[in-house]
Amino acid sequence: MLIQIKNIKITDPSTKTNKTGDIFIENGKIVEKLSGDADNVIDGKGKIAVPGLIDVHSHLREPGQEEKETIKTGTMAAAKGGITTVFCMPNTKPVTDNAPSVEYILMKAQKEGKVNVFPIGCITKGSQGKELAEIGILKKAGIVAVSDDGVPVANSQIMRRALEYTKMFNLAVISHCEDKELSRNGVMNAGKNSMIFGLRGIPNQSEEIMVSRDIMLCELTGGKLHIAHVSTAGSVELVRRAKKKGLNVTCETCPHYFSLTDDYVQNYDTNFKMNPPLRTQKDVDAIKEGLKDGTIDCIATDHAPHTQEEKCREFDSAPFGIIGFETLLSLTLNELVDKKVLTLEEAIAKMTVNPAKIFSLENRGSLKPGSIADITIIDLEHKYEFKKEDILSKSKNSPFIGRKFKGCAVMTIVGGKIVWTLKDGIIN
Repeated sequence: MLIQIKNIKITDPSTKTNKTGDIFIENGKIVEKLSGDADNVIDGKGKIAVPGLIDVHSHLREPGQEEKETIKTGTMAAAKGGITTVFCMPNTKPVTDNAPSVEYILMKAQKEGKVNVFPIGCITKGSQGKELAEIGILKKAGIVAVSDDGVPVANSQIMRRALEYTKMFNLAVISHCEDKELSRNGVMNAGKNSMIFGLRGIPNQSEEIMVSRDIMLCELTGGKLHIAHVSTAGSVELVRRAKKKGLNVTCETCPHYFSLTDDYVQNYDTNFKMNPPLRTQKDVDAIKEGLKDGTIDCIATDHAPHTQEEKCREFDSAPFGIIGFETLLSLTLNELVDKKVLTLEEAIAKMTVNPAKIFSLENRGSLKPGSIADITIIDLEHKYEFKKEDILSKSKNSPFIGRKFKGCAVMTIVGGKIVWTLKDGIIN
């Protein structure tokens, strides 16, 4: 199908483009001009076209936990959020530590997925932290990175070997930085609020010690380190120093870490329980500064669906994690762009060209001719309330239900195919 999007503002950080014009799509790719008349002409007046958003950290739960999410429902939610590519973490059941597991996810994504799905493989066999997984075989099967997310690699020698070995395959090691002994039994940020609320705390140092260790191992090995879900001021400063030294270190944060503090835990609503936990206003300010000065490269969701039954428990026993696909863009627009922390172009870069470069995604994260036609069309003026009944994710565990937003995706195009419109919903 030949598609023309006309009279639209084009914001493409990869080429520093900010202009009104037309976008042409042919055979699933962006072209200079169509070879014939367009089959579908889309009027983009008053809207903004950006490269399709890339979420480098999510949990699709399939295989093994389909009661929480499936590749189908998760990618539907991603499409609604304007996300055209998701990376799925390997802590499925069984974990993604072998080629058949990778191939299964890719097969299901091709058959049922609405957006691109790129699997992340395990660092260690069984995510047990004892022996490296067969990373070369995983790479050949189709992974884009390795991680033992949720189960940090405690053994420094194993982590060192992972950073060394992945250099052969140009793969990033995504580190969940947590000292499990320091955070043991903790359920929220350690500090004044944890004392007041009577909940066991997780200190900032449980994250920062491991950030520091992994940066040092990155320096030792020359490997490619990407630090997941940065949540503390100390972690931001450690990454900042690493970058000044020229180390191959990148990182991400999530919208909840620049929009919420641990004050929200006061009602014991388990939708405010995530790992790392919500921190203090000082940490939130540091995260915003890190985004502003380029220390933090990416904004990801850490989309972590759980059933209502799991989340409807006492705060101590409920699982960590929240969904995030459908609020990623709106939170970024409202908390960062509208509040002048980032320009629109800077914010979009952290969800498009930056992740594409870090994870070597060829022909993605850009609107230049020759790129795969993954496009997100945004209406900055559209106002809506985020309602539970409108959530497309199979799980509904979001702290943002009831929040009013301004600005969202109104159309999502994946490989030249329209998979979401605000008016029509998901197109099969």
